[in-house]
Amino acid sequence: MLKKLFALAAGLALLRFLPALPPLPILLPLVGLAVGLGLMQREALALFCLGLSWGCVTAGQVLEQQLPRELDGRTFWLEGRVVGLPAQGSGVVRFELEDIRSRHAGIPPRLRLGWYDGPPLQAGERWRVAATLKRPHGLINPQSFDYEAWLLARRIGATGTVKAGERLESGSGAGLWRDRLRTRLAGLEAHGRAGAVTALVVGDGSGLSSRDWDILRDTGTVHLLVISGTHISILAGLLYFLVQGLARRGLWPRGLPWLPCACALALSGALGYGWLAGFEVPVQRACAMLAVVLLWRLRFRHLGVGLPILLALNLVLLVEPLASLQPGFWLSFGAVAVLTLVFSGRLGAWSWWHSLTRAQWTTTLGLLPLMVALGLPVAFSGPLANLLAVPWVGFAIVPLVLLGTLLLAVPLVGEAVLWLCGLQLHGLFLVLGWLAEQQPPWSPGGFSTGALLLAGAGILVLLLPAGLPMRPLGLAMLLPLCLPAPDTPDDGTARIWIFDVGQGLSVMVQTARHALLYDAGPRFGDFDTGERVVVPSLQALGIKRLDLMLLSHADLDHAGGAPAIMRAFGPLRTVSGEPERLPVALQAETCEAGESWAWDGVRLTLWRASAPVSSNQTSCVLIVEAGGERLLLTGDIDRQIEAELIASGVTLGARWLLLPHHGSRSSSSAAFLDGVGAAFGLVSRGRHNNFGHPHPDVLARARDAGMHLHDTALEGAIYLELGRFGKATGLRQTRRFWRDFENGSGQ
Repeated sequence: MLKKLFALAAGLALLRFLPALPPLPILLPLVGLAVGLGLMQREALALFCLGLSWGCVTAGQVLEQQLPRELDGRTFWLEGRVVGLPAQGSGVVRFELEDIRSRHAGIPPRLRLGWYDGPPLQAGERWRVAATLKRPHGLINPQSFDYEAWLLARRIGATGTVKAGERLESGSGAGLWRDRLRTRLAGLEAHGRAGAVTALVVGDGSGLSSRDWDILRDTGTVHLLVISGTHISILAGLLYFLVQGLARRGLWPRGLPWLPCACALALSGALGYGWLAGFEVPVQRACAMLAVVLLWRLRFRHLGVGLPILLALNLVLLVEPLASLQPGFWLSFGAVAVLTLVFSGRLGAWSWWHSLTRAQWTTTLGLLPLMVALGLPVAFSGPLANLLAVPWVGFAIVPLVLLGTLLLAVPLVGEAVLWLCGLQLHGLFLVLGWLAEQQPPWSPGGFSTGALLLAGAGILVLLLPAGLPMRPLGLAMLLPLCLPAPDTPDDGTARIWIFDVGQGLSVMVQTARHALLYDAGPRFGDFDTGERVVVPSLQALGIKRLDLMLLSHADLDHAGGAPAIMRAFGPLRTVSGEPERLPVALQAETCEAGESWAWDGVRLTLWRASAPVSSNQTSCVLIVEAGGERLLLTGDIDRQIEAELIASGVTLGARWLLLPHHGSRSSSSAAFLDGVGAAFGLVSRGRHNNFGHPHPDVLARARDAGMHLHDTALEGAIYLELGRFGKATGLRQTRRFWRDFENGSGQ
């Protein structure tokens, strides 16, 4: 039985690792093969094939519902109903629309939209809007959040921006009730923690600040403020043990069997809490797992603890095969598997304190290879933070916050209880913030698949019962994670990464023993690509420190991420063409034309205009030469500064040219392109940006100059090795079936 369930789960989960979906002519024989294997009594192989087929068919149907390419970037009038809880922050309302009606064919059934300076929206309302729609698209870097996988897992077929709209119908039903409850909770006096109270009641975390999320991430406690399996399990456990305790003390009615009642009450409470939280995918997963576990406890306990885990895993994947695209799916089932391994089959009873501490450190250790494989930061303060926070949130805050919500109908009573919850949450964040400062998270990267498998096997050995021999061998098997093999360029060569930061710029130049960052990525409102993209990508590439951060000028699309990078790497030196406009904390020096130095056989040279009159004209230009191959990084210089650069006598010839100002029409003059004579052009810009970069005239001039273009908006982060005269590679060339792929080379 377990073998068959495992085979089915493996087939369903394999979807996550496919570079492309098999076409229908292959899927049909695969289904036939499954039927044939079943008739031959090879049930495990048959179930594996059926699971894979079901996952591929489901994913293919969802992909077919995405916005067609020919409609990408166009504006449409459409009608739809607001689902979920709209989130408002930084002057933009973000919401999802379903039940779409439009005169145009091909509009997806579910959209995620943003409305800048838009009116307040409520769940359940029906709106008619004019929206510019885009195919699902995200930034692709050595390490960043996979937005496209997230959109597909939520079955969102397009994103977009609302230009205008009108409300057609008011909201109604459960969604509106939850929205009004959120509004009331958000207005509470709760020691500044009304946002956290709201997150725990209705699952809306938009009221938490970016600092709050940083603290939760750095201490590995995000799961405590996002309603998921932790909260569902805690509430169900409290209800279950309440009935069990009453039965043990003889306070439960004798004619009423306590076990079925305890299971029914636990499941009912979990479903009620899940409904209150909007019944999102993590909550659905937790409720499904809980239902299977309770059924196992009620009728099938004699079949062993592996059965409910596999049943729940298959149930979740059969209902939603795309759940495997989300890291939370792997972490939740991984945590359950680790705890099952640690606590099942042990002789004797452990104290509650022993059990709690063991659960924390074993979960952290057991999930380590999975966290590394998923590219997630590992919080070494997590065991201690969770040791304090899990019982605090689970047994003090969550019961009180739900009780206070129920008592809101009683004047002053509910508010008083929630005020007490806010006080506790304030204290919790103070403690977690202190822990986060003591031990920052580790962002691993650069480990091979073999190293991860070896480390996983070592952790499995360490988690085995203490009496088994050879357990110390597990520590030796963890060494690949502790001592990663150095991966640096050879002397005389340089690795270049043009990160995919949207409408902005950030380029990493790495030599054998040094690293330079040219520009830091944009910051727009609360979205800081320096913190969310550049820092984790540098860490994933094994960069421990920056010798120089060179900020071409002070505009936010080039220098916005600099403070976050300064906090993470503390560069030895910061230089800019416009230091007076940068934060004082950066201590930036002025870019001096003609400054030149060598790192590990690689020559780097700076240049800056003599009398710039605008911010863009102050851009510090960097020339990198390795093994006779040159790269020219130009910031946002315009035609006037290009002419001055040509006349300066600086040797301009380069094989690689970063098109000035993201390909703006005001730059990349024909004279400049001819003077550089680059074989390859690099464009860093955001897809469907409001500036029209790169301009068609610039693209035409580049083609006339014989230049082959690489574009981050089409190819993701771009990598090349300077000094080897090779080709550039875009990360989108690493195929994933959910990833929108267009080869932008050679425009």
